[in-house]
Parts: sequence; structure tokens; C-alpha cells
Amino acid sequence: MNRRTLPLVVTIAVFLLGSIACSLQFPHFASTRVFANLLTDNAFLGIVAVGMTFVIISGGIDLSVGSVIAFTCVFLAIMIQRLHVPPFVAFALALLIAAGFGAVMGAIIHIFRLPAFIVTLAGMFFARGMCFVLSTDSIPISVPLYANLYKHAIQLPGRGTLSVIAMIMLAVVGIGMVVAHLSRFGTNVYALGGSRVSAELMGVKVGRTTIGIYMLSSTLAGLAGIVFSFYTGAGSSLAATGVELDTIAAVVIGGTLLSGGVGTVFGTFVGVLIQGLIQTYISFDGTLSSWWTKIAVGVLLFGFILMQRVLVATASRGTAHA
Repeated sequence: MNRRTLPLVVTIAVFLLGSIACSLQFPHFASTRVFANLLTDNAFLGIVAVGMTFVIISGGIDLSVGSVIAFTCVFLAIMIQRLHVPPFVAFALALLIAAGFGAVMGAIIHIFRLPAFIVTLAGMFFARGMCFVLSTDSIPISVPLYANLYKHAIQLPGRGTLSVIAMIMLAVVGIGMVVAHLSRFGTNVYALGGSRVSAELMGVKVGRTTIGIYMLSSTLAGLAGIVFSFYTGAGSSLAATGVELDTIAAVVIGGTLLSGGVGTVFGTFVGVLIQGLIQTYISFDGTLSSWWTKIAVGVLLFGFILMQRVLVATASRGTAHA
């Protein structure tokens, strides 16, 4: 087992052991109903985390995703509820705006050689500010599409129901895995994360790839915003505050190295499930505050970052001795 597969194996082991421990303590925990709710409650996080996986594998970071989710929710609420634009037209416009926003950030990062942290931090403030420009109020969305969404859920054995937003998240994860591991774009992302200089020598179009990565991340944040509006049935400028940190935590817990070049979309999916598992355990327990979720995620994150440092140091020593 090498440094590429060990973090993923550890992530899967943590999820399985956590699930077994919860099931032993709460007999009703091991059911399709709980698992389906786990997918539904974390659907928007899973979608945006797929985009963040590509960003971190490339060696970058995207701090703007939470603000893009909030902007998308407010934009949809105004377009659908106040301007009476058909929902699917509003969805398309929101995705186009999000994609353009990501492309601009990617272009700035590449052309001016600026750190992604600074550029996306500015993007975070810009998108959040635009939310308040559009509206400072929470706007409910009460069109039939939103009201009837959960009627299209798939019934699972054991009274579980796979909702539409959970299916969207699973589809994004599946497509993300294909793009990451079976496409030229995915290969370029891994090459860029391994070494920018080596990637250029191999003929990778660094500028095009960088723009594509941040466009993908922002587009998926826009899609997560659409799913989040389904989940909450409203658009609020304060929505998804701090989600960018939860997303980064899910990606790192999922085994993606912060230094870039190593990681999987499937690992990120399991990282999202681990966060959801902790939240579900707290709900079952009934005596713990929801802040224990942050504490548990913090401990896990610290452990995985420590493991990453050990793996990177071990690999460096191996290279030096070769």
C-alpha cells in the first residue's frame, strides 16, 4: 500500500467502523432510511466537494464556493418568486453565471500568477456582497416544482427513500469519478498538482486547465446552490456560511493531499458521509450539541493532515535514497 491509496483506505475504514459503532449503540441506525437521509441532508455538500476535489488535487484552493451557493439561492429566489421566470431557465442562468465567475477567477490566477487563496478569498467576499445587493431578506420559493420535488423519490427496501437531490449528488459523484480518472482533463489536473513545471514540459495546457478547474468548481457550487434551494425552499444571503471550510475538510478527510497530485472523488464522497455520520450520531444521541460535529471533524481533520505529513516525508526520504 502506497501514499496514494493509504489515506483512502483509512477514510473508508473510519466510515465503516463509525457506522458499526453507531449501529451497535442504536439498533435502528443500520437502516436504508437513515442512510438515505444521510445522502439527502449532505447532497449539496457532496456536490460542491466534488469540484473542490479537482481544485485541491491541482494544488489550489477555492474559498468562494459557500458564497456562490448563497448567491445562487438568492438569485433563484428573485428570478423564480419575484420575476416569475420558469425555474429551469433560472437554473440555467445561475449555472452560467457561476461558470463565468469561476472562469474569471481561474484566468486571474493563471495570468497574474496570483495565489489561489487570495483570488478566491476576494471572490468569496465579492459573491457574498452581491447576495446582499440582490436582497437582504430571506425569500421563500413556493412554486410547484419545489413543492412536489419529494414526490419523485425512489422507495428503497426498509422504508428508505432516495430523494431527487440525493440522486443528483450521486450522479455528480459518478461523473466526477469518470472525469478525474478516465479523461484527459483529469490527467492534466493530476499532472498540474504533481508539478506545474513538469506538467508544462509534458505539454499540458496549464492556463486552459486552471481555468477549467475553477470553472468546474464554481459551476458545481452553483449546482449545489440549486440543490440547497430545493432543500431549504428559500434563498437567503446568509446561507451556506462556512461551507467552504466544511468542503475542504471533507476533501482532506477523503484522502486528498493538500499539497496536490493525490486524491480521489470517491474518497471525498466518503469524507462527506463521515461528516454526515457524525451529525446523525448526535441527532440519535439527543444530549450532545451540534457543535460536537465541528469538534469531531476538527479532530479527524488534524489526524488526516498529520498522516499526510508523515506520508509526504516518507515519500521524500524514499526519493532521496533512490
